Amino acid sequence: MGPAFPIQEIPFSYAGSWFDVSPVVGERRYAEDLHLVSHQTRLHPVLRFVPVNDDGHPVPTTVTATPGQLTWHHGRARVDAAYERPDILRVRGDGLGLRVLAADETLTPFTGTYLYRDPTDGSHVFTVYETGRRYRVTVLTGQATEAGGQALGTAERGLHLAGPVWELAIEEYGTARPPYRSGATHRQVAEAAQAEFDAFLDAVAPWRSPRTPAAALAAYVLWSATVHPAGFIGRPAVLMSKHWMDKVWSWDHCLNALALAEGAPDLAWDQYRLPFDHQDPSGALPDSITHSEVLHNFVKPPIHGWALRRIRHRLSRPVEADELAEVYRRLSRWTDFWLTHRRAPGDPLPHYQHGNDSGWDNATTFDPERVTQTADLAAHLALQTQELSRLAGELGDGGGAARWSAVADELTAAMLDRLWSGDHFVARGLATGRTWSSASLLDLTPIVLGDRLPSGVRDALAKRIEQHVTAHGLATEHPASPHYEGDGYWRGPVWAPATVIIEDGLRRGGYARLADRVSDGYRALCERSGFAENFDAGTGQGLRDRAYTWTASAYLVLAADHERRRPAAE
Repeated sequence: MGPAFPIQEIPFSYAGSWFDVSPVVGERRYAEDLHLVSHQTRLHPVLRFVPVNDDGHPVPTTVTATPGQLTWHHGRARVDAAYERPDILRVRGDGLGLRVLAADETLTPFTGTYLYRDPTDGSHVFTVYETGRRYRVTVLTGQATEAGGQALGTAERGLHLAGPVWELAIEEYGTARPPYRSGATHRQVAEAAQAEFDAFLDAVAPWRSPRTPAAALAAYVLWSATVHPAGFIGRPAVLMSKHWMDKVWSWDHCLNALALAEGAPDLAWDQYRLPFDHQDPSGALPDSITHSEVLHNFVKPPIHGWALRRIRHRLSRPVEADELAEVYRRLSRWTDFWLTHRRAPGDPLPHYQHGNDSGWDNATTFDPERVTQTADLAAHLALQTQELSRLAGELGDGGGAARWSAVADELTAAMLDRLWSGDHFVARGLATGRTWSSASLLDLTPIVLGDRLPSGVRDALAKRIEQHVTAHGLATEHPASPHYEGDGYWRGPVWAPATVIIEDGLRRGGYARLADRVSDGYRALCERSGFAENFDAGTGQGLRDRAYTWTASAYLVLAADHERRRPAAE
């Protein structure tokens, strides 16, 4: 019944569900009690779970969690929770009571929860303003005492479940649905949920072994963060987290698609295409998408050509001709956005308008000026246009293939001519025309071009990258830099995308030994510290959101590649 995981770090959820059970009730906000937390209309704590004794007084418990079941323990007494479906949570008590309460009003901006007894089926229904959803509690066995039914204002609203044994079902839904019915026992529900996860794990990590001890937990982070289509999410989607980073950002999705490509190809292909569903008339992808919001205030870096080539290499089913034509059209428009709307007149190089556009929001590269030409952007677009050339060739468009190949060569040449200083890349401000150097790993990202770079440039980049390798992975700011910060977001911590992109470029550039060091360090970091949004490069401590899917995906990608490189005799 594994893998067991710490509920303080990873929420208990189920593939397809828009809610979880967790103490995380806001950005870096942890409640004492576990809550049912919804991610429709962003993160909102909805219900609070308080284990109690026969007198209704709270009791101390320990919590264990596996993909199939969450359990509160108080001696031999227990309360178990398991998902019957993505929108149904079954909860059963044996010797331990439970209070199911509306989330504390201090955790939500409005006192928008209303509780009533539904006369059509006898259930207890919480309606929640913040999510626009109902949460129906149907008591299957035992007795429930209701408090605050039909009350207005700030009265406490909730149910008290007591008795030797009791069981209930909690459903999240819209305005109405048929009365709850199920013939499955709680044990059957928990076993079925575990079996679903086990099948997913076997599909996405068939290569796992004792040498990859974090593979099962990484797979759970991905599986449990998946939601079914709803709102602006038109496909099954892997959110970045079911904590507060509960969105799909338009480069994070590429790593998730890469990790899923072999074992869950349809889900992987959906992840790759999801941001393209919201491509605007200029060809730009949104910054981020979630259930009730699509943001276009920034963009994200054009790593999609690099990602597409790697995804197709791993994808366990062929890409159909119509799919190929669609992705070619959309990737062309995304590339044209950069070449048209992000190039000043007569300038061969595109630019970022802000560090957020690069994905490396506050990297020191952007300290002197924000509207900036950087070598990483040119490198990503050179790879993307080369991939478009390949796609055009596959589709029988010889003219398109030649045109895109020429653009790739022009971007690479302009990058080397204008931004290569002789032993490192510089950035150039559009407002002043001045250039500058930084100690950010971002400036070394052009290694992603691999053997498309001249050997002298590759060697210089590899030597500088090696200086960013710490005992815990690739620091995003040189550790000796005066601007280095242990928890400085992109000014020091280890991040998944930088690791995967640079490891791949090193390997394709002929620096396998250094690529191995990068991969080994990152995998060991995840095995020690879990799947945080990022990590302190000096201590290895997990930082920020502690259940981040691209971190888990990076582990799965690097671990799979490492296992497959091992000699067959080992």
